[in-house]
Amino acid sequence: MSISWKSILIFFFFFFFQFCKSSSELEFPCDSSLHRSYPFCNTSLSITARAQSILSLLTLQEKIQQLSNNASSIPRLGIPSYQWWSEGLHGIATNGPGVSFDGPITSATTFPQVLVTAASFNRTLWFLIGSAIAVEARAMFNVGQCGLTIWAPNINIFRDPRWGRGQETPGEDPMVASAYSIEFVRGLQGGNWKTERVLPDGFGEKGKMEEDDGMDSLMISACCKHFTAYDLEKWKNFSRYTFDAVVTEQDLGDTYQPPFRSCIQQGKASCLMCSYNAVNGVPACANPHLLQQARNDWGLKGYITSDCDAVATVFEYQKYTDTREDAIADVLKAGMDINCGTFTLRNTKSAIDQGKVKEDELDSVLLNLFSVQIRLGLFDGNPREGKFGDLGAQDVCTAQHRTLALEAARQGIVLLKNQNRFLPLDKNAISSLALIGSLANNASKLLGGYAGVPCSQMSLVEGFQEYVETIFFASGCLDVPCASDNGFDEAILISKQADFVIVVAGLDSSQETEDLDRVSLLLPGKQMDLVSSVASVSKKPIILVLVGGGPLDISFAKKDSRVASILWIGYPGEAGGKALAEVIFGDYNPGGRLPVTWYPESLTNVPMNDMHMRADPSRGYPGRTYRFYTGDSVYGFGQGLSYTSFKYGLLSAPKKLSLSGKIGAKCSRRMMAQVVDGVSVSYMEVEDVESCDMLRFHVKLSVSNIGEFDGSHVVMLFSEFPEVLKGTPQRQLIGFDRLHVKRQQSAQSSILVDPCNHLSMADEYGKRVIPLGDHIISLGDLQHTISIQVL
Repeated sequence: MSISWKSILIFFFFFFFQFCKSSSELEFPCDSSLHRSYPFCNTSLSITARAQSILSLLTLQEKIQQLSNNASSIPRLGIPSYQWWSEGLHGIATNGPGVSFDGPITSATTFPQVLVTAASFNRTLWFLIGSAIAVEARAMFNVGQCGLTIWAPNINIFRDPRWGRGQETPGEDPMVASAYSIEFVRGLQGGNWKTERVLPDGFGEKGKMEEDDGMDSLMISACCKHFTAYDLEKWKNFSRYTFDAVVTEQDLGDTYQPPFRSCIQQGKASCLMCSYNAVNGVPACANPHLLQQARNDWGLKGYITSDCDAVATVFEYQKYTDTREDAIADVLKAGMDINCGTFTLRNTKSAIDQGKVKEDELDSVLLNLFSVQIRLGLFDGNPREGKFGDLGAQDVCTAQHRTLALEAARQGIVLLKNQNRFLPLDKNAISSLALIGSLANNASKLLGGYAGVPCSQMSLVEGFQEYVETIFFASGCLDVPCASDNGFDEAILISKQADFVIVVAGLDSSQETEDLDRVSLLLPGKQMDLVSSVASVSKKPIILVLVGGGPLDISFAKKDSRVASILWIGYPGEAGGKALAEVIFGDYNPGGRLPVTWYPESLTNVPMNDMHMRADPSRGYPGRTYRFYTGDSVYGFGQGLSYTSFKYGLLSAPKKLSLSGKIGAKCSRRMMAQVVDGVSVSYMEVEDVESCDMLRFHVKLSVSNIGEFDGSHVVMLFSEFPEVLKGTPQRQLIGFDRLHVKRQQSAQSSILVDPCNHLSMADEYGKRVIPLGDHIISLGDLQHTISIQVL
């Protein structure tokens, strides 16, 4: 997010006056006897009736003052100001002005960055993290240090490996991003919040908690962002503030939009954030087709906010409108409710005076805003006397939440190479260890973007001190950019002395962050030289640990026999130092899988602004993500090793599915026949299929641990489509599960497959279609054919 200096000053003054109050001085609507008689304080009325009651009492100027993230107070009604902008991507963060750590709560649990958590492929874990963040946000709200509207998760597709914010996302696969959004949002908005304090046996493996069916009440409001096709910060002459993402309907239909649809329909998110960029010529926040699709077709029950200053960019940078008033009219008519920033505060009155905006249009906006606040309990009196009133400092940085952060870091670590089973190391047979790299001794570098103040921090060096008595450390490079080799000599010296050597390399915010994309996929500066120099002198092959979100071309290390093992830890959060040491010394068996493709450096020749997902050989375009990319990769989506070995067995799956639909003129147009390689094939549009729910089936499978270590394992079920349409994915993930299997034992899993969702793709018009013919379901080396026909 970005915001103007004028807005920053406004935030500063709000911050000063709001957070200098003691918790006993905090003001809440309907808390005073002078105002409790207003209908909007009557909890027996419907949410809509209460919200309309507020609207009926407001003047035009008071309405306008609610259209910013920093909503003004209405003293005569006893309504205090409210800051809508708080952040909690992977823990309560300092990025938004709604959060302060200057009070009785001075820190909060910092979980691994989202991409690392996604690498666990564990729905239960995602839900639990959302639940923990919700508890800590409510606790901080009760003492005036956090808002109740958290602008997370970021569910954009990690399309291009250079993107500086890919670390914040669940990765490149729309099915995974959808699943993550559902679980995280359900947890954050308060799904069965009390039971999140009691972790089930084997939590993070199995035992998903039951969900709260009542969606009217919200513990926290979650916000799906950034809608849509946003994955470029600043590349060459392209900037996110002016970028026009030219996207085909097909790519929108089966790549860019599914995570947002799932976040709203299944996750029941109460907020959507529209992005800076334009989509096919229309700014996202002024695009009625996109915003009304979310509200009317997907059923958004909540509000839509702009990214910060995104309304100003419609006029000032994108030049989409001729006047400021036109920009106001366009975004409000499109369906946006809040402008993060001050542009609407300064220009809405003028837009109304000029007849470009009507007051009743403001009422529709404010109805959405006040409804969410009422669902959060903000108009139920003092929240400390309500459902979540007992939450406070004692519920932040709890032992349970910190254990959850550690477990998330463990499960997200990915073992990419383990030559001759070099790992795990025997802690009883090692007397000295050398750690090389500036990232090895800096705990703050392990947090990633949109982080807060962690409960405690442990560097990688500190993590290994619990296992090895003698540890040598040398930075080798002064910092991550590594512009000089002046520190190489010390690194080489200690590498010669130690029994084992670990080199920590990779990225930090100097390479990838908001407003900063990478230009190369190689290790920055002279880091590659450092790795090779150390490997050439160490007594034994070295271990390479990679920090950062973006994929790296480390082909040199993958091929080098002097580099025995490679682990990716991403940004593992506050417990990353301990988690890595546990993995390397065998106290935890790694089971993470890459949620993104790791491309070679040659991909940087592909323009980052090309939003096409499908490959186009006619212009030498290789496509994006494992679903469509046709080039070579360093490591593929879903890759990840274990210290043990697993064997699959397919227990049951159908061999045939029959679709039924209305037979008539409409159907005949939508059940097309084509000839591919001399074989007649066809497809049916999902909307014409009768009873999608009846088509669902389970794939039952067994996983046997045939090695010598207990371990958790991610089962990934893929499908290959009949080539009915142009742009058919090469393969597509249709289900996954994570289960713990003890050595020499087996476990079973059952993956639910919804053909209308998982076995469908988008046609050139963005319509979901199910190809008829043979679908090949694959599980590792196992394959099973399911024939789909029309009755």
